[in-house]
Amino acid sequence: MAVAGPSGPAMGREEVDRALARLGTEHEAIESSLLALQDHSGRRLLEGAELTGVTKERWAETDAAITLLWNHFEAYTGALESARELRARRRWPTQTELTRLTELLRGAGVTVTGAALPDAARSLTGPARLTEQLSLEQLLERMNGWYDQAMETVAAADSVWSALPARIDLLAAETQRVRSLAHSVGVRPGAHPAGDELEQLVDELTELRARTVSDPLAFWRSAPTPGRPDTDRYEEAGRRLDGIRREVEAVLHVRDDAEHRLIRLRDVLSRADRTLTEARSARVEVLSKILASDVPAVSGPAAALHEQLATAEAFCRDAHWHRLSPLLDSLEEHADEELLRARDSLTAVTAPLAVRAELRGRLDAYRAKVARLGMAEDPLLIERYDQARRLLWSAPCDLAAADRTVQRYQQAVAELGAARAQDPSAPEDRRGPV
Repeated sequence: MAVAGPSGPAMGREEVDRALARLGTEHEAIESSLLALQDHSGRRLLEGAELTGVTKERWAETDAAITLLWNHFEAYTGALESARELRARRRWPTQTELTRLTELLRGAGVTVTGAALPDAARSLTGPARLTEQLSLEQLLERMNGWYDQAMETVAAADSVWSALPARIDLLAAETQRVRSLAHSVGVRPGAHPAGDELEQLVDELTELRARTVSDPLAFWRSAPTPGRPDTDRYEEAGRRLDGIRREVEAVLHVRDDAEHRLIRLRDVLSRADRTLTEARSARVEVLSKILASDVPAVSGPAAALHEQLATAEAFCRDAHWHRLSPLLDSLEEHADEELLRARDSLTAVTAPLAVRAELRGRLDAYRAKVARLGMAEDPLLIERYDQARRLLWSAPCDLAAADRTVQRYQQAVAELGAARAQDPSAPEDRRGPV
């Protein structure tokens, strides 16, 4: 019958053998895990890095926990070896040996030094003592806690180091490419807002990379989606770079299209100037040929637009593309408006000549109609035609009087034509519609 001890009833021989086999398997698993932790790239990097912030604090605790892990594993190994040696003495162990084996395998038969525990570790085991008596199960539970703590720290640091610095380097390289392109088109600090933002972004990426290297755990997301690096600042930097790139590409597009746009601007302003010149000449002609007092004045060329065009050409020569872009946009709008204004001015100035031409055409059309109706020899029509023609072909022409005279001629043609149409004695081929 088994004798009861501090650890309960003494184990039987078969129980001891099964326990030793199970503990041996656990020992191998623990050793493999500890060796894997020792070789973990995150642990090696943490051990050799100059750490700051959260990571420095966490690594100090984790490093102490790893040391304790190995110390407790040695105690675990020693207790297991002592149990194996005791069991190997004889095939059928004595009751005293079984009691001792039970104490080693189930009881608090393992002595560990508590004074070596750091403050952070002691909180896991209660108040610090010079020595502690623990069971193998308690040792295993304590080692599991420290192992989980250590793996969480080294895996998180390794994950951040694997993910962020390389991505930041790629983004920094792209930032430098955009920066060079920006400088080539005049987008520089102090000259363009995008140039200032680029320099700020370069500095921020440098600081961000340095911090990910020295304090990776500051970038480990613990909430709301734990288990991955926090890439918010990196992604925000990427979005800012995209915005800057679009601005630079817009300026680059201005550079590539500048000459074509300048040629078009020169052509538009030249046509506006020629149209205004034509309008001024037409106004002189109108004033000499038409009796009118309401002919609008014609302004001179848009000197301000020509000055701005000269400035734009200087910007183009000096590669100030970022300054050229808004100037070209404004110039194109105002140059098109200037051409429309010049055309409207020409139309307004030449309106009296157009009215005279319309009256002349109407008079000639009715004279042809009179001939077709066989009324060319009618004295009244001849008189009224001559009156209208004298007014329309004299200078200056009184358009109002000419218009009234043409209307009187039209009225006379209509009346005479109507009378001829009602006269049955009139020849059929000499009649026509009014």
